Amino acid sequence: MKIQILGTGCPKCKKLAEVADAAAKESGLDYELEKVTDINQIMAFGVMMTPALAVDGTVKVVGKVPSIEEIKRILKQ
Repeated sequence: MKIQILGTGCPKCKKLAEVADAAAKESGLDYELEKVTDINQIMAFGVMMTPALAVDGTVKVVGKVPSIEEIKRILKQ
């Protein structure tokens, strides 16, 4: 599973990376965490507001930092 954090490195982007990493670890998933900071790559996902969370190339969350529990539910889908 590939988890991507789309954002330029703002505090919310860093927090989303921490929460997503913790949620994936707690779920016992085999995953790779990637931070996408290039604005052109972010826009290629169709994301206009950061931070955003993508799982295996599909954007799941935009513009907010969900709780660990919310991210666990997203990762199980």
